[in-house]
Amino acid sequence: MKVTVLGGGGFIGSAIIDRLLGEGHSIRVFERPRIEPYRAFTDSERVEWINGDLMSVHDIREAVRGVDAVMHLVSTTLPKSSNDDPIYDVQSNLIASLQLLQVMVEEQVRRVVFISSGGTVYGQPQYLPIDERHPTEPMVSYGITKLAIEKFMVMFQHLHGLKPVILRVTNPYGERQRVETAQGAVGVFLDRIIRGQPIEIWGDGSVSRDYIHVSDVAQAFARALTYEGSQVVFNVSTGKATSLNELLKIIGEVTGLPVNAQFKPARPFDVPMSVLDNTLAQAQLGWKPVVSLSDGIARTAEWMRSRVT
Repeated sequence: MKVTVLGGGGFIGSAIIDRLLGEGHSIRVFERPRIEPYRAFTDSERVEWINGDLMSVHDIREAVRGVDAVMHLVSTTLPKSSNDDPIYDVQSNLIASLQLLQVMVEEQVRRVVFISSGGTVYGQPQYLPIDERHPTEPMVSYGITKLAIEKFMVMFQHLHGLKPVILRVTNPYGERQRVETAQGAVGVFLDRIIRGQPIEIWGDGSVSRDYIHVSDVAQAFARALTYEGSQVVFNVSTGKATSLNELLKIIGEVTGLPVNAQFKPARPFDVPMSVLDNTLAQAQLGWKPVVSLSDGIARTAEWMRSRVT
């Protein structure tokens, strides 16, 4: 299958591409201008790397023309900062995604796999674990925009026969994760511990999240690519909650390094616990996470240590 991966040069996108190449797919990567390939590809790996603007209909048309499927991994905002400029969030993500869907219809590309947010589209949990039937009440612009894109994909399914698969991913971590944006507790904590720097914890460390290794996320996307069932939305998660205190303990045990945690006053917007039910993905996609948190942290720490100077 020939697949366009929008945002394929990033943390999650690169893991997905490596997985798809291993399964024999042909890949066209669409990235922002001046973003270079994250590694050298072999002669046997069928990879076309192009750069462009997601807001440009011309560029998007070049990106999707002649492919069998599109994976949409692009987001210009982060959950923690999206409320600062929700107009930009909508213009650069929702409008651009609508243009993408329209171009896909025109170019007769039917299949799209979209990365949504398991951490923001549901909002404050009404019950745990959160399944796909849970109410969606996002509290940040990032989650509202992701949910709106989901809804438009379903609309295009009904109007134009699009085949969307939407994956609501929890808290991914792993190799190639960027720590400079302070996005992702595992990556940020590991980076600080390896560098001998203190870690700030907001609250008493009991805040719990569902952390999933990026290779398990990539496996879910590979399964979604060939899914022919009727379900559209899937949680991609481990189904296990880990507190910040437990996370620090595991990191300390795995790395053998001292952990200097500095506790700060709790933030009112932090949800105490968020964990997603992945039963539907296991049943429909034939997928399940296989990397334990300790093994995933060990792999991530090894990768980070090789890049710390």
